[in-house]
Parts: sequence; C-alpha cells; structure tokens
Amino acid sequence: MARLLASLRLSLLFSFVPLAALAQSGPLRPPREAAPRPPELRGMTLPLHSRDPGYDYGPSISELPKHGVRQVCVSFHVYQERAHSGAPARHPLKTPSDGTIRAVIKQAQELKLEVSLLPIVLIENPGPNDWRGNLSPADTMGRRPGALGYQAPDWAGWFRGYSQLICHYARLAEECRVSLFCIGSELSSTEGEHARWRSLIKAVRRIFSGELTYSANWDHYDRVGFWSDLDYIGLSAYYELTRSTTPTLSELARAWRKVRSEILAWRTSAGLEEVPLLFTEVGYPSIDGCAAKPWDYTAKQAPIDLPEQAACYEAFVRCWDGRAELGGVFFYEWWGEGGPGDRRYTPRGKPALEVIRTWFGVQR
Repeated sequence: MARLLASLRLSLLFSFVPLAALAQSGPLRPPREAAPRPPELRGMTLPLHSRDPGYDYGPSISELPKHGVRQVCVSFHVYQERAHSGAPARHPLKTPSDGTIRAVIKQAQELKLEVSLLPIVLIENPGPNDWRGNLSPADTMGRRPGALGYQAPDWAGWFRGYSQLICHYARLAEECRVSLFCIGSELSSTEGEHARWRSLIKAVRRIFSGELTYSANWDHYDRVGFWSDLDYIGLSAYYELTRSTTPTLSELARAWRKVRSEILAWRTSAGLEEVPLLFTEVGYPSIDGCAAKPWDYTAKQAPIDLPEQAACYEAFVRCWDGRAELGGVFFYEWWGEGGPGDRRYTPRGKPALEVIRTWFGVQR
C-alpha cells in the first residue's frame, strides 16, 4: 500500500509547482518522456564515518546493488592540525585502519561492485576560514602566514608528506584490486603546484594499475593544470542552483543546464574533450534551502524538505542523462538510517532514492 501511495503521489507532481507546496507529497518529479540512459559508472559514496574499529559496513553495502549501483566510492579522512600545518597523516582514532578499509573493499567486491578509493583531508582543529581548500603551510622557518618575515608556503615539505600518504593508499588500492583511485579532494590552494602534482601522479602510476582522478571543488576545476595526466576530470558538484527558498524543478533544471554549458565550454577550450567527466560527489541534504547551499549541512534551523532534495537529484539527472561526456557519478552519501525524519545527505528511504533507482535502470 505504501508503494502504491508513493506512486500515485509521484504521478500528480508537475515542474511548475513550488516545492514548499509539496512538503507532504513526495518528490517533484513528473514522468520522463524517454527511457533513462545512465553513465557507465553508476556509483554511491560509502564514507567510513564510524570510529568503532569493529563497525560492520556490510549491511549498508549489501543494499546498494538492488538500487542499481555498480560502483561504490569508499571515502575516509586523514587529518592535519590547521591549514598552516604540515602534511596530513592518518589519525590513530579517526582514520579507519588499513584492515577496516580492506574489509570494506572485500565486502563490496563480493557483491560484484567495483570500488573507488578516496582519501579526504580534514582540518582537525580548524580556525576561522580553515578548510582543505585554503591550505597554506608554514614556510621553511616554521613561520605561519601573516607572521613577520613569512616568505612562502612550504609546498615542497607539504607535498613530500602528502605524497607518502597517498602512495601508501595507492599501494593498498592496488593490493585490493580497486578500480579507481582519487589522488586528492578539493585541495584548491595546492592546485597551482602543477609540477608537484604531476610528480605525484607519476609516482602513483608506478604503484597503482587502475584509473586515476582528482576531485576538484565545483568552483575551482578550471584552475587545475594536470587533468590531461588523469583518466577522469573529477568534480565535486555542490553548485548553488538558486537563491529561492521555493524553487521549481524547471528552475533547478535550467541552473544545471547552465552549469553543464560552462563545464563543457571550458573542457573544449582546455583541449580536454577526450577526458570524460566524473562527478565524484553529487549530494543534497534533505533540508529546506539545499538547492541554494548544497554544501551547507550545518543549517540546523532549516526544516526537513524531502521534495527539494529529490528535485535537485532530478534536475541533475535530466541535465546529464545520456550525455556522452559524462563518464560517471557518485551520489553522496550512503550513511545513516535515512527515512523521512532524516536531515542528512543520504537518499536512503527518501524520495531522492527513487530518482537514482529510475536513472540506474531499476524496474519498479
């Protein structure tokens, strides 16, 4: 009966209806005119958030194939103290052990899922404006940015430590026969160090035989100078689609088409037509305003808004369905109980999941 009611609700929705009017009615998703044509990589991100070393991710992984997911991106965090600190490292309590990562990869592969591995830098004790996108390590004398006599970031020292860390995980990825490895995520202030990144890529290629990507922030991909050295142009897609608190699906779809035009125009001008696009993260928390600030999961006062989350997913799908330039997508994230009372990113148990299932070819 619940499935029947959900189906009826879906059939009554139209793209010109404000999302706020549909808070109790399911996703803003009228029927499509043609069968979906999803990309080759049909993925979901599985973040290793638990700090319990014995936590079993198996039940969550086992749900993915029935939703049409073929690839799982196993993501986890490594840490550095501040944005001006030295290179990141594995945290003894917060970074999952190699044994945990191996176990998760094995569980996914036993279900015939291909695996991507994604280490992400977090700032452990962030100050104002500290995040991985604006790292500026202290100079060789240990002076911080803004200090008297400060010369320049010690990128040589930072990359030396970061490269050791990434090569460690590249070896783990090769050992576990991972299909795709991501060498970094949203490290915007480092991206001008082209020679150092290319040196790291060469080092990883000597270790890892699978495909490589890098995950650029949604507003910084055009300043990455080493895309031609990689197998995919990776984009973390938290685009601000609207300023409205009551957007329509048509409005969101137009915004995504504008983003698509900008990405493809840049890709052509950069001579990268042969490098496919991969959205390494596409996600929206299920709260009011997620289309305006999809990266902001801290809006604690915002009410739950399942239709807006679903409409954002639907706008993305309608924009990219059948596009040859798109190599794949990883939707963010498969973590938490989900359901209608959940505010987080997971589409689990929400109307957004039906959008994904339909695009990934799951029959009702």
